Amino acid sequence: MSKTKETDGARGLRQSMAWIHTWLGLLAGWILFAMFLTGTASYFRPEITRWMQPELRLAPVTPRQAAESAVAHMQATSPDDEQWYIYLPDDRTVETRIFAIARSNPDAKSPPAPRRPEIRLNPTSGEPVTARETRGGEHFYRFHFQLQLPHPWGRWLAGLCAIFMLTAIISGVITHKRFFADFFMLRWNKGQRSWLDAHNASAVLALPFHAMITYTGLITLVAMYMPWPAVANYAKPAGFYAEAYGRDGNDPASGRAVPLAPIGPIVDAAAREWQGGRPRTIIIRNPNDAAATVTILRSSADQLNARAASFTYSGATGRKLSASPAPGAAIATAGVMLGLHLGNFVGPALRWTYFLLGLTGAAMVGTGLLLWTAKRCKPGAKPFLGFALVERLNISAIACLPAGMAAFLLANRLIPADLPGREALEVKAMYWTWLGLAALMMLRPVRRAWSEALALSAAVFLSLPLVNMATTDRGLLASLRSGDTLFLSFDAAMAAIGGLLAFGAWRATQIKAMPVRKRREAPPSPPLLASDVREVVDVA
Repeated sequence: MSKTKETDGARGLRQSMAWIHTWLGLLAGWILFAMFLTGTASYFRPEITRWMQPELRLAPVTPRQAAESAVAHMQATSPDDEQWYIYLPDDRTVETRIFAIARSNPDAKSPPAPRRPEIRLNPTSGEPVTARETRGGEHFYRFHFQLQLPHPWGRWLAGLCAIFMLTAIISGVITHKRFFADFFMLRWNKGQRSWLDAHNASAVLALPFHAMITYTGLITLVAMYMPWPAVANYAKPAGFYAEAYGRDGNDPASGRAVPLAPIGPIVDAAAREWQGGRPRTIIIRNPNDAAATVTILRSSADQLNARAASFTYSGATGRKLSASPAPGAAIATAGVMLGLHLGNFVGPALRWTYFLLGLTGAAMVGTGLLLWTAKRCKPGAKPFLGFALVERLNISAIACLPAGMAAFLLANRLIPADLPGREALEVKAMYWTWLGLAALMMLRPVRRAWSEALALSAAVFLSLPLVNMATTDRGLLASLRSGDTLFLSFDAAMAAIGGLLAFGAWRATQIKAMPVRKRREAPPSPPLLASDVREVVDVA
């Protein structure tokens, strides 16, 4: 008796978890698919940006050389600024990026001076580089957690979907009692059974990664989602961040002019303190003043903790003034969580692993959405509005979004390189292509819409290597001759993605061409005997 009760209880728990898994996955599925796909592309954010600026052909330099050329440029162009933020190149980025803040008049009632436009320099010569304006891979990165919505609503919506995702993962594991056993079963052309197998396989294959990437993405913005502890204990949010991450010295200028100390020895001193760790960011406050300070932040590319340690030096003498405090357990854990999510610490092989596992996440969400419709697509079933809506949204998210992402890259090559505001036009090309194709597919029959949308997405991806060859001098043949591995890899990736989408379009046409199976008629019953009739009557 107790065993029966335990079995009924377990069955009831699984049914409850199945309901949660189904509806949370459905409600957030389309946004989660877009977040997974654009977030996966973000693992190659610097490489995408470099591809979208083909004019840049810069040789790698040491951090010291890049810092010296950047400071020399700023000394020659705007030595009286209040702050310089210098981002040094590394193995994945080639130019030096600088943001400067002009000095404001303390006696005037005008607001503080705004930040100057970004400056990009050749790290070798210190001369400004000329390349087409683009948001590059930063666009995909920002979209995957902001969803192109005003701050902070996009982040709030992304966080809500991450909560749904984490709950769906946990409930999915509880629901499927043969979760791992079903991973080894992938049956083709079986309708609902095939989608369930694909959903299970993509989920189990990278289950630890899916759980990690969802949880770390949620926890990195937890201070925004749950600000009440900080609000209850600090009068201003800045007080909390200063206490948690160390107080950021921002002393006013003394007004006494003193030349800035050479930056090269300061950069080398910081690298020695980190035992070979690479400096990534330099913040110079009040340059050429007796109160000048130089803060060197360590790169997160050589450590798991993404919260960079820093040293602060006197800008006048080069003497070390302070070091960032050792982080507490909570801050160190938060830094590791952020590092795991961003993946900046990984090398090329592990970065490709992150990328492939991210694609399995998109596949898991996509097959789950398709499984919902497959379960309710029964012969003779009366269609209802919710089912039709889910079908169309599935096409819009799964089949049309890739076309929009490819259009963003294609626009980078087709829009004139010197056109003002071209970076905004690239972004608009993505959304107009995505939404326009989705609207067009609303007018097509469902099965034809799947094949046509996937075929168009494949065509845009496959056209990228050809358009790149026609519009730049870094096409496939030129890259082969020069050994340009970045552009070769990018062309190969675009061709592979296009081929995968073309295969999906072909499979959609095959499903359409499959004959509808007629219901098998039961064999004729044998004639009833008199004894059988009497038995039926007696039972009645």
